[in-house]
Amino acid sequence: MRKYIDNCNMCQIMKNWIEALVRKLKLSEISKKLWIYLMIDFITKLPLVAGKDVILVVCNKLSKMMYFVSTTERTSVEELAKLFRDNV
Repeated sequence: MRKYIDNCNMCQIMKNWIEALVRKLKLSEISKKLWIYLMIDFITKLPLVAGKDVILVVCNKLSKMMYFVSTTERTSVEELAKLFRDNV
């Protein structure tokens, strides 16, 4: 039986190898400050409600906390910076 297993390609591929770990695994470093890494996106082409048709989505990648800010498609960069400052 041992000869058959040693010569069988499928058995060698499927075999669980028991080996010592190369090194210990290290956990990823967790940021101590929230709101360092952000994901920012827009949801566009929405029906017009109260003069707004776009949603600015801001997500903190660490805590997954999200903010949704309504705005319009014609908002300038300066106005977006103010929206971000005032709402996030």
